Amino acid sequence: MGHGTNRVEDMTSPNTATARETIVEIHSVCLPPKKTTFQKLKKRFADVFFPDDPLERFRNQTWRNKVILGLQSLFPIFTWGSQYDLKLFRSDVISGLTIASLAIPQGISYAKLANLPPIVGLYSSFVPPLIYSVLGSSKHLAVGPVSIASLVMGSMLSESVSPTQDPVLYLKLAFTSTFFAGLFQASLGLLRLGFLIDFLSKPTLVGFTAGAAVIVSLQQLKGLLGIVHFTGKMQFIPVMSSVFNHRSEWSWKTIVMGVGFLIILLTTRHISMRKPKLFWISAASPLASVVISTLLVFLIRNKTHAISFIGHLPKGLNPPSSNMLYFSGTHLALAIKTGIITGVLSLTEGIAVGRTFASLKNYQVNGNKEMMAIGFMNMVGSCTSCYVTTGSFSRSAVNYNAGAKTAASNIVLASTVLVTLLFLMPLFYYTPNLILAAIILTAVIGLIDYQAAYKLYKVDKFDFFTCMCAFFGVLLVSVPLGLAIAVVVSVIKILLHVTRPNTLEFGNIQGTQIYQNLKRYREASRIHGFLILAVESPIYFANSTYLQERILRWTREEETRIKENNGSTLKCIVLDMTAVSSIDTSGIEALFELRRRLEKQSLQLVLVNPVGSVMEKLHKSKIIESLGLSGLYLTVGEAVADLSSTWKAHGQPRI
Repeated sequence: MGHGTNRVEDMTSPNTATARETIVEIHSVCLPPKKTTFQKLKKRFADVFFPDDPLERFRNQTWRNKVILGLQSLFPIFTWGSQYDLKLFRSDVISGLTIASLAIPQGISYAKLANLPPIVGLYSSFVPPLIYSVLGSSKHLAVGPVSIASLVMGSMLSESVSPTQDPVLYLKLAFTSTFFAGLFQASLGLLRLGFLIDFLSKPTLVGFTAGAAVIVSLQQLKGLLGIVHFTGKMQFIPVMSSVFNHRSEWSWKTIVMGVGFLIILLTTRHISMRKPKLFWISAASPLASVVISTLLVFLIRNKTHAISFIGHLPKGLNPPSSNMLYFSGTHLALAIKTGIITGVLSLTEGIAVGRTFASLKNYQVNGNKEMMAIGFMNMVGSCTSCYVTTGSFSRSAVNYNAGAKTAASNIVLASTVLVTLLFLMPLFYYTPNLILAAIILTAVIGLIDYQAAYKLYKVDKFDFFTCMCAFFGVLLVSVPLGLAIAVVVSVIKILLHVTRPNTLEFGNIQGTQIYQNLKRYREASRIHGFLILAVESPIYFANSTYLQERILRWTREEETRIKENNGSTLKCIVLDMTAVSSIDTSGIEALFELRRRLEKQSLQLVLVNPVGSVMEKLHKSKIIESLGLSGLYLTVGEAVADLSSTWKAHGQPRI
């Protein structure tokens, strides 16, 4: 399309009296191979929903192998289970027991964070790990309750239903929210819509997580200070007001013991961070602290009543809770909303953690399979007295450092929790609430990633602004609204990039055929008679009018600059479309209108290097014909050389 193959003089040296004359070959701009509409839709559908080509491994296989591969694809346990041996089992037992020592106290603590009975936290550390070990594709992900999802569920549900005044309804809503969280997660994986969670950008998550961690930490002052009457709100100002308004309830015995154990837990965490081989110290310290604090409270139980403790926890396996799922009534919308938000947050955390450790061991975690695994895990969990669970970073890090080889470590974890549920529950009767607060504080402090925030500030100020919106939104407004504010800011950023794309002015790097941004490369210089522009985005209805007006403004500014410097007359606008990945009918109309308006000013519009799909639409719209033979080129260099040669041949002054 556009040209035959011609040989012309290169006239791109504007700063010499006699332009350097070298031979430049002009290439045609070709149309892409013809495809039917069905073929185009099929390819686009595959690119959007199946970028990993999941059926590739089934090609050229016998039916028997296809069945085996299908089972392995649906149930990854068949992949590693067929090669399992005693050596792998030994490693998984050690890692499973290690994470159990962390998961048991964390499960109890996080359940209280969600305003749920502590036993529900242990239930949630039994069934979900078993489900994940069958369906999950990560070797190192340790499953159970997590702080952020617990906080969000607790804050959202308690706004409408009191966990103390109506505990049965609250429990029903928690299980129902878990069901909808799982349904939403599994649906995303099944329909391969995982890209939707990408709207939770890294800056949003950094700010949101830090804000939630601060709120969680402040909420633990109730347990550390021994306050009985504490606010149920989750904002910074009400929490701090409640702390100081109830100074009369502060218990020095609780404070001394709580701060002491907190220092121990933080010290062990610091040691393990400095020396990863000593990971077992921080992994064992929560359970050890629970045992020691429980013994202390038991020994002094008759001397003081100032230190509050958990009390009775029922023994036995998870009771079924399918009859408690709440599918009708005034609070159904609340359960669905809570489920979706906690589902997105837990899914984002679980997949991110799984991929982090997979990259360290050079294996791949399938995002869509993980969504289905976590989703089904939560759906089953909602029917067995569990609330929202996902992969925990702290437990997964311990699992990784302990040498886990397969997902069987989750089976060992579940088995240890099973033994605890059946035989050890009475031992937790005198476990003080202060130790649960200290465990939560130690866990969430690591979620405040100030280094990531500082990096955002250095690299991208808008991303830093998004991060701060999430942080202060959670801190001062509410947890769900803080997240919503950050997502809205992120979407505004996308819209700004989409509707107000970059346009750049190019110049020639002297002595070469390279054209680059004039502001970026000082050695680049303008070509007399040409205004060379580049568009860095698709051209469609959302930005076509803006781009048209922006290009006309570039033209006016260039003509003004030429008049002020007594330069050569502007004759041609070259539009480099290399970065224009797509165009719609509005974009094509904008190009038609731009060409018409430029022609009225005796200026020629030239298009350079449109990609295949753009070229096809330009051809069908007849805009190529309206531009003429010299209106389409493969490179900017060829366009400048050919047009300069044409002007020279027609007797126009050499530029």
